Amino acid sequence: MRWGLRGACVEFGSRTALDAVTLDVAPGSLSVVLGGDGAGKSTLLRALVGLVELRSGSVERPAKDQIAYVPATAGMYVDLTVEENLAFVASAYGIARSDLVTRSNELLGRTGLDGARRRLGSQLSGGMQRKLAVAMALLWRPWVMVLDEPTTGIDPVSRAELWRLLSGAAASGTAVVVATTSVGEAIRGSNVLLLEEGRVIASGSPAEIVSAVPGSVGTVRSATKPGELSWRWGASWRVWAPSRDLPEGAVRAEPDLADAVMIATLSNGAPGRAR
Repeated sequence: MRWGLRGACVEFGSRTALDAVTLDVAPGSLSVVLGGDGAGKSTLLRALVGLVELRSGSVERPAKDQIAYVPATAGMYVDLTVEENLAFVASAYGIARSDLVTRSNELLGRTGLDGARRRLGSQLSGGMQRKLAVAMALLWRPWVMVLDEPTTGIDPVSRAELWRLLSGAAASGTAVVVATTSVGEAIRGSNVLLLEEGRVIASGSPAEIVSAVPGSVGTVRSATKPGELSWRWGASWRVWAPSRDLPEGAVRAEPDLADAVMIATLSNGAPGRAR
């Protein structure tokens, strides 16, 4: 049983938002859609859950009542309390009262919302609203969870806990799809799809993407940028040599996922992205 997009194309007027995008979504997987603002991440997620019509290609997904979608906006009800939001979801999906209490206590504790049980959604900060939306999606254990930048506005500790919750959901058999702009978050995925202007420029597991990096990567200590195919790396610079011959003074380095993402972007005609 697999779901996903096959050669999906989406157009908004004269603009191509997705160009022949394929994403496989399997039970128990944690797929990460990575890209900058405007790369097409939200459009891909909306197409996956049926909120955007494809111009061509195909999509396979379970029934809508087996999909949990957390949009880039909060995805919760501002006129209900935290507890009422969870109770509403439990009622909609037939969760028994005893299970609701146990599951709510667990999720509220792990998302740091336990002390906000009786606060209205409108009284929560943006980050707390995001955590509540994720808790609501996790509550009823859907077959597929699709989340659009769920950690936006969330502190680092809570962000790590949310990723543990999402990893746990995948481990229990749910297919989890997450969009993010963060390479540091993408490395948590079992597979990563890198988007640039609606096109896939790299895909596979983080290890597969790194192993596919062409040429050589090195580190250079310099006060100025050593060339167009270079980018900041702490106090140093990373340099990429497509021909494998590194410039003089560069120390060969093993690339990581951040390097692979930068090189994929450079390889696809966007040298201005390297800073």
